[in-house]
Amino acid sequence: MAQFSCHKIANIFVQSRVYQLLPDLIRYGKTKNPQRPDFLKIFDVPKRWFSHFYAVSVVWNGILIALTLRTVLLGQELPPWLSDTLGFLTNGSAAARKGLRLSTVLAHSLLWVHSARRLLECLCVSVFSGGVIHAVQYAFGLGYYVLLGLTVLCVDVPLHEEGAPVPPLLSQLQWFHAVGILLFLWASLHQHCCLILLAHLRTGGSGEIQTLAYKVPHGDWFELVSCPHYFAELLIYVSLSVVSGGQVLTWWLVVLYVLFNQALAASLCHEFYQRKLEHYPKQRKAFIPFMF
Repeated sequence: MAQFSCHKIANIFVQSRVYQLLPDLIRYGKTKNPQRPDFLKIFDVPKRWFSHFYAVSVVWNGILIALTLRTVLLGQELPPWLSDTLGFLTNGSAAARKGLRLSTVLAHSLLWVHSARRLLECLCVSVFSGGVIHAVQYAFGLGYYVLLGLTVLCVDVPLHEEGAPVPPLLSQLQWFHAVGILLFLWASLHQHCCLILLAHLRTGGSGEIQTLAYKVPHGDWFELVSCPHYFAELLIYVSLSVVSGGQVLTWWLVVLYVLFNQALAASLCHEFYQRKLEHYPKQRKAFIPFMF
């Protein structure tokens, strides 16, 4: 009797709207179930709106960089609204600082460069199909890049005693800054190349859309994994952590989030390619070369 009741409850849950909503909040674009109920499609927004994430990041983080550099170069105080926000997020420690580490300035600048490049790629390179994302995913993406810029400032750890003068930026230059920047440039270059290869599958290199069909991509890191642009995204965030000195737990938690987020997206895409594309290369992994 108890077994029957549990089975009945399980069936009710599987057929419920809550159960149907969960995968819809995880999947996007081509990995969404085309046979979804109509009530779920109410919350669909175009996948091409990904560009809004990077537009918000470019504007918002550009403002933050300008304000923080003003404190470093001109000795001016942060605006009260920013100082109060950082103080609220860090129990007052970030708002009380009179200067920034070079690591923070570099990490924030690289984040802005990454966002600007991705915005240009969304507008000028990528060819989006009719794929959609959930409105909740869209809202989360907008908020993510706002909080990410604040996170860069919040995790700033001063290299000097409290009350002591802040060392000049150039005097703080360390070997890990060069390593992080080189890793950032290397990963960014490969991500850009992979996005161009994906776009050429639909334009044939002519610049005009010839098809929206999915094809097997080849070249660059595509010979190793199905979603090399996701792997490059992870490496970019790792590079930002390296530039930050590699000692800030909060930023490594951001990297961990990116790892799980991109790994899940890559797994769903890999599964889609294997199911839909005939003769898909069996040696390819989903996300991390030779591993996963």
